[in-house]
Amino acid sequence: MQPIGIELVDNQTVLAVTWQDGEISRLEAITLRRASRAASEIRRQADGLELNLQPGLRVAAAEPIGSYAVRLFFSDGHDRGIYPWVYLRELSVPRAG
Repeated sequence: MQPIGIELVDNQTVLAVTWQDGEISRLEAITLRRASRAASEIRRQADGLELNLQPGLRVAAAEPIGSYAVRLFFSDGHDRGIYPWVYLRELSVPRAG
């Protein structure tokens, strides 16, 4: 499912995604940064290294990648994460727990 709109809100600390079904996802920058699937982040996780993020992390920019994803640029310099629309939708679904 593709979104019909994306917007950086709350001083760029939240990515708001409006989906075709009318649902609006509000994904915090810190959540998105921790969920990056970039190779360096997957390696860090596999090595058991903690990701220490400073308060006030922002999404500096969002760049569409074709019709399937968005690349996010973060204020901490991380810019390798590509987030497919399906993955963003999964991240926005509350998990029971």
